[in-house]
Amino acid sequence: MSLAEALPTHTPYDGSSKLFSIGLKPLDPADWIEVDDHLLPYLAEKHRLYAEIPERVFVEEDGTRDAQQEVLDLLGAHLLESFPETYRLGGSGVEVAGAANRLPASLADAPLAKASQLIQEDLILMRRSDSGWRLVAGSLCFPSSWSLLEKFGKPLQDIHAPVPGFGPGTRPAELINRMFDGLQGQAVERYNWSIQSDNALYHPLSDLQRIDRATNRPSRFPDGDIDAHAFIRVERQTLRKLPVARDILFTIRIHLDPLAVLARHPDRATLAVSFAAQLEALDLAQLDYKGLTADRDRLMSVLNHMANDG
Repeated sequence: MSLAEALPTHTPYDGSSKLFSIGLKPLDPADWIEVDDHLLPYLAEKHRLYAEIPERVFVEEDGTRDAQQEVLDLLGAHLLESFPETYRLGGSGVEVAGAANRLPASLADAPLAKASQLIQEDLILMRRSDSGWRLVAGSLCFPSSWSLLEKFGKPLQDIHAPVPGFGPGTRPAELINRMFDGLQGQAVERYNWSIQSDNALYHPLSDLQRIDRATNRPSRFPDGDIDAHAFIRVERQTLRKLPVARDILFTIRIHLDPLAVLARHPDRATLAVSFAAQLEALDLAQLDYKGLTADRDRLMSVLNHMANDG
């Protein structure tokens, strides 16, 4: 899909949101959901994925429909209040002006799937059990190098098992579980980012593919033209506990910015230097996890050149 090359909305690679850290910050409820000029293209891509591979982008356990409906109700009320020029109340509930709801028949009654058709964010529902906070339902059309089917039903510590330093038994894993337990009325947000070699929103990766990538360490830019092909993928993640169900709703909003667009940013020198420093600080396990081992030095060279030109 084609995305306009506007200046980046978020720049967490400036060092404000370090990779492989939890980094939760308080979130003003008014800023819960982001809506921008890419809303309709993002929704069109969701519609395409739901039509072609619904079983890969939506999962739900029995007994989660009430919580899903709570999400849909909270989201609808928020959108009507915050974005009245974009959302309206129609015969089937809240609707996006100019967008058609084309859920496949198998998902037409799933409230979380309906909710996902209103916004650019993906939606993940986590529920507390004896094994911890488990992924019990989700609409994930825009995964950042992971598989919804592989993580479905697993607790947080197993979901994060491939992440260096965040697997079962680690202090970060314990901290995350405690934070989920302690989350009450307040909403929080965090940012994550990575580099990819195209502008695909649907960017899955299985555990086997991740192992293969970490073992063989292929370049994402075999022609060497990083300027032409590199995209910064920023994830804006929010967490809030549902007032009634007490499940935790995890939203993930993807921003894709061509790396070259940084050259037009008024703070390009500062951003490029910090971005390069973030990459330089990654150890081998972290580089392998991010798939950047073969390309880190070339990326840093491009960024340092950009900074010097700034």
